Amino acid sequence: MMNRYPNPDIEMLQFPELSKDCDIFHFVTTRHGGVSKGNYATFNLGEYAGDNPEDVRTNRQILSDAIGIDPERLLVPHQIHGTTLRIIEDSFFRLPAQAQKQYIDGTDALVTTLPNVCVAVTTADCVPILLYAPDVKAVAAVHAGWRGTVQEIARQTVHILTEQLHANPALLRAGIGPSIGPQAFEVGEEVVEAFRPTTDLRLIMQRNPLTGKAHINLWEANRLQLLKAGLSANHIEIAAICTHTHAADFYSARKLGIASGRFLSGIFLK
Repeated sequence: MMNRYPNPDIEMLQFPELSKDCDIFHFVTTRHGGVSKGNYATFNLGEYAGDNPEDVRTNRQILSDAIGIDPERLLVPHQIHGTTLRIIEDSFFRLPAQAQKQYIDGTDALVTTLPNVCVAVTTADCVPILLYAPDVKAVAAVHAGWRGTVQEIARQTVHILTEQLHANPALLRAGIGPSIGPQAFEVGEEVVEAFRPTTDLRLIMQRNPLTGKAHINLWEANRLQLLKAGLSANHIEIAAICTHTHAADFYSARKLGIASGRFLSGIFLK
């Protein structure tokens, strides 16, 4: 379960355990509270899905005001379902705006130790994962679609936190956000085979007894990666909210089509 963050203008959710740490702020937006229209209504925060750019900018300003962050410090990469990760340091903000955008282009995970710099990812069925390393004061936002999950982007992000930033994995905390659930995520055999080399399929896959079609549990696949990377089971929160089932509250590309909105999952150090 997730908690609603009290805000009179927009609807956001938070993970209960992550919310207890006063050194960070995190959020998962919903579809409600913005100005976008049609398939993007109303709080689309994704700038690469075909929405009116002015509406997206307005929505991001609404979000920035709500969370108390300068819009220029709300960092949202152009994701490509890969495993490229970027660490955001002070030098990033000395770059021209276009160079900043290029630096995080084609990136599916962001990490930072800078205060008041919000790292975030956009999703609409893919799995957003927020990470917090309390011992080294570092946060990360991860975009894990099925391709990113197969390539173990969650585990790779933990590796960066532990090996480069020297975080203790046993202290790491994670939130696996709203995304397509196992009942809705029917896949072809090519997806099943993609998972086979790295994952025990018995733990993440079931077949529909009527159709014989495979269903993959991306929540569990990513939880298992985090456990393998050294996180404690009680430090991993799962929203267990299916975006396909709850498409009235969360964007779902599978249900609404690719030309639809994206919600945002973000985290920053205070």
